[in-house]
Amino acid sequence: MADQPKIDAATRTELEAAAFRTLVEHLRERTDVQNIDLMNLAGFCRNCLSKWYRAAAEDKGLDLDYEQAREIVYGMPYPEWKAKHQAEASAEQKAAFDAQAKH
Repeated sequence: MADQPKIDAATRTELEAAAFRTLVEHLRERTDVQNIDLMNLAGFCRNCLSKWYRAAAEDKGLDLDYEQAREIVYGMPYPEWKAKHQAEASAEQKAAFDAQAKH
């Protein structure tokens, strides 16, 4: 692996935050990519990101619940996103999901 540049903690946090914002924006734009597909291919989905965001807020002493975190990740209340964008999972998608190790 190539030598990594020296990055101070504050800059590293800024870079990581920028990458996270870009990922969230990408997932907001790609509503055709279903959560079950993300889980089957990558082992995480928008809901996982929401849980991780809520956990990070809790670690900082912030009162942010799961639904609030979901709205941050989805860009709208989850029930609204689900009604607009979530398709019924196929039998193949469900079988692949069931075959995955749960985390």
